Amino acid sequence: MYAARYFRSLGLPVYVGYLFHHESPFRKPDHVSQKIALSVKRIARGSDEVLELGDITVEKEWTFAGDTARGIITLIEQDEVSEAVIGSGVAYSIENWLEQCFGLIGKDWHDYVRLREGFVPEYNRMVSDPGTIHSLGWMPAVDFPDLARLMIESSE
Repeated sequence: MYAARYFRSLGLPVYVGYLFHHESPFRKPDHVSQKIALSVKRIARGSDEVLELGDITVEKEWTFAGDTARGIITLIEQDEVSEAVIGSGVAYSIENWLEQCFGLIGKDWHDYVRLREGFVPEYNRMVSDPGTIHSLGWMPAVDFPDLARLMIESSE
């Protein structure tokens, strides 16, 4: 960030994007969103597995990675703003994600999830303020339900 500001002061077109949580079917399988999506896919095919999770009240953003990439392009295709947070600014809990994903296959997540006792999350809520990038005309196109559908319907 400081290097970018320095080079910008020299007249170079340098930008800083603070990229908040972004999701896609390419997430690693141990990331909570993908872990849930992959389990839901297997359960839809008949698996009776039990998914073990920590604190599902944690809230975070669930922005589609493709929208975040579009936000980066929006930032670098103009010259008025040099730094911007790129995120949805909307928080959902992990429990909301469970409800959304399991709802897509017509199952109750309570039947397939066990919560780890004593789990302490890194944070309870992490959400951005994307006002600057919104002022440039960027808004995420994929909403929370569509993101869940995208993750569940993608091939493994």
